[in-house]
Amino acid sequence: MLRRLFNRAPKAVPAAPLPVPAGVPAGTVVWAIGDIHGRLDLLDRLLSAIIDSDTPDDGHRPVLVFLGDYIDRGAQSCGVIDRLVVLADDPAFETHFLMGNHEDKMLEFLEDSTVGAAWCDYGGAQALESFGLKVPVLKHRPEGWAALSSDLAHRLTTGQRTFLESLKYSVTIGGYFFAHAGARPGVALDDQADHDLMWVRGSFLNSEARFERMVVHGHTPADEPYIDHRRIGIDTRAYESGVLTAVRLEGLGHGFLQAVQRADGEIVVRPWTAPVPA
Repeated sequence: MLRRLFNRAPKAVPAAPLPVPAGVPAGTVVWAIGDIHGRLDLLDRLLSAIIDSDTPDDGHRPVLVFLGDYIDRGAQSCGVIDRLVVLADDPAFETHFLMGNHEDKMLEFLEDSTVGAAWCDYGGAQALESFGLKVPVLKHRPEGWAALSSDLAHRLTTGQRTFLESLKYSVTIGGYFFAHAGARPGVALDDQADHDLMWVRGSFLNSEARFERMVVHGHTPADEPYIDHRRIGIDTRAYESGVLTAVRLEGLGHGFLQAVQRADGEIVVRPWTAPVPA
């Protein structure tokens, strides 16, 4: 089903050894996709490349893990959700969709309109526009936010609402633990609080302590993917940089693939490799 939506694209960069033995089960290929933030154009090109690189015809069923933050900031939040709803129903792939802090805030707005201004301050306004809605002119008037929350609830299709409400906080595959933001040091991965999995930042990024598995996450944007002895970060600020990143995991190896919008507007797919230290 999904393959008909996309054209063929370049294959992923060959796998490289991870710094710790944190592999996936034999015969399994896992792709983790970073923060999309409404960039449907980049998502489509990246999915095309993934399908081309690891077609189910190769004898395995690829696993796709989406790390959250599908909405806000970019122009096509509604379209991104629709694309992922289609993908979730494609039997050719095993899919896992994680909850990002931006989806968390959108769902909160649907239940409590008083958070609308705060949500819109960091990208919710663009998500609302993708559903044909606008921020109230008089932002201080609570009745405007209440009406907007109700309007958004009516604009969401049943499939979109079900998708958002069924997002997971984490998933474990082999030696990898996938979560939107990361995990709190000193707490076992199986005991992490949902809020930390969506929102943690400084304490996770600044710690040197290893977890019992390699953590794969988004949430904290950087110019390039990041990998060390404890974590892999793949949020490359797609909504602003025009770069959406995925990491491919097979055995003890990894490789990065990016959909990149060039200065002329064309979107190309390229592998990314870490610079060699001088």
